[in-house]
Amino acid sequence: MNILITAATSAKAYSLKNKLTYDNTVMGDHDVPEVMIASGKMLRLPDPQSSSYAHQMLALCLDNKIEKVYLLRDEEAKLLLEAEQLFNEYGISLVHEV
Repeated sequence: MNILITAATSAKAYSLKNKLTYDNTVMGDHDVPEVMIASGKMLRLPDPQSSSYAHQMLALCLDNKIEKVYLLRDEEAKLLLEAEQLFNEYGISLVHEV
């Protein structure tokens, strides 16, 4: 299973990653230095301020075969949980309370 944890620049994201037992866990954030993206273990996420944020996140998840997204920022969670049914239709589960 491919997992995405948002808020990759936060300590909470790394703490969660260490607790999960999934092999294919990727971290992501919308404000990440290029050097961190180049390593391949981090994704640049769309900016939550974008009017098409949910669709951009869905496309990113589909492109990277992400099946579960842990949303660590309330702003992201609010926007994506409004589109949760759409994500579910593609087999992507959204988790906010962790």
